Amino acid sequence: VQLQASGGGLVQAGGSLRLSCAASGSTFSRYAMGWYRQTPGNKREWVASISSGGATNHEDSVEGRFTISRDNAKNTVYLQMNSLKPEDTAVYSCRRYGLGRDKEYWGQGTQVTVSS
Repeated sequence: VQLQASGGGLVQAGGSLRLSCAASGSTFSRYAMGWYRQTPGNKREWVASISSGGATNHEDSVEGRFTISRDNAKNTVYLQMNSLKPEDTAVYSCRRYGLGRDKEYWGQGTQVTVSS
């Protein structure tokens, strides 16, 4: 399984970006997916997740600004990020959660930089 994240970039505070994470394989719809972020010297932190059935959860600091979604036909999970703040600057990675004996997988990350 390969996860390819894209969509990062440089944006001014208050702007928007949409991250995408495309997964290989034919069983994408079975797995919960998540977005995480990490800044230098800090632990990777959870941002949002979506279940196989489409139920979503978002970390408190992004609730109302970020929205995770998925398109099973395209094997892709998205993170729509609105009202971006400088503190959202990080490398964002996607994760396919494990299921039973199937292990988890991580994408390579995409840099998001928000200027003030």
